[in-house]
Amino acid sequence: SIASEEHMENRNNVTEFVLLGLTQNPEMQKVLFILFLLMYIVTIMGNLLIMVTIAASRSLDSPMYFFLSSLSFIDALYSTIIAPKMITDLLHEKKTISFQACMTQVFIDHLTAGAEVILLVVMAYDRYVAICKPLHYLIIMNRRVCVLMLLVAWTGGFLHSLVQILFIYQLPFCGPNVIDNFLCDMYPLLKLACTDTHLIGLSMIANGGAICTVVFFILLVSYGVILHSLKTHGSEGNHKAFYTCASQITVVLLFFVPCIFLYARPNVNFPIDKSMMVVVTFITPMLNPLIYTLRNSEMKNAMRKLWSKNMALVGRGGFPSCRM
Repeated sequence: SIASEEHMENRNNVTEFVLLGLTQNPEMQKVLFILFLLMYIVTIMGNLLIMVTIAASRSLDSPMYFFLSSLSFIDALYSTIIAPKMITDLLHEKKTISFQACMTQVFIDHLTAGAEVILLVVMAYDRYVAICKPLHYLIIMNRRVCVLMLLVAWTGGFLHSLVQILFIYQLPFCGPNVIDNFLCDMYPLLKLACTDTHLIGLSMIANGGAICTVVFFILLVSYGVILHSLKTHGSEGNHKAFYTCASQITVVLLFFVPCIFLYARPNVNFPIDKSMMVVVTFITPMLNPLIYTLRNSEMKNAMRKLWSKNMALVGRGGFPSCRM
């Protein structure tokens, strides 16, 4: 029909979006370019180091490290979806992103974030079983169960992201195309749509913010139960388990607090949104490797062994082996 053709024509008016970025100040952009480039390099190197160490170390062949390696992969991927584009944009006066690239960024962004939400729940369950049911731990958390849980995390992330992208993709964008941010995201795109997006906004709160909030409180209660049960354990095991849980709680706070702030509210944009986005896309993925290795003697020892073994092999002109 003519009406639907006109709708598609209007909808195709916008072929690209203009990103305003973090600042319009050219000098500040140069400073931010160096800062964020360094942060991105540290993020990738830190998460790769965790993945390689876990893959190469027999001593880290447990469910906890299997999930930690998966978390590092998600963080590296999540950061890579947004950081390189944002960093290169700091060198350009006009920052643009094509319509398809914008939709792809939104999809993979929410896919990885959704998978991380479920993975953090899985990691809390893993600690619960390890601390509250230690004798049955390896029976309950066998390799098949771990792989299945990881598949559930990625499937859940995919379904969450699919719902978000279906909502946004069918909206008509017929004129305004300026996004006051350094990336494509749901709420800024809703503001640009040439239609009433109130109901879609509420649906997105239900699919994003509400899930984030509920899961966050479930995790807080779960860690409360785990920490309470630690009182019944011996001092050495108690300390080790406490630091592991403290690391995971820190990561949960770093991930969920900005997530709830950004998505568990009506379609309103605040100036602090950009700072919260920086926390989610740069700070959290960069800090996760540090948080998990700082108090973890097993990880630090495995890294030292891997380093010394590889240095010895390089010194002799040999090649590093895959497993220690």
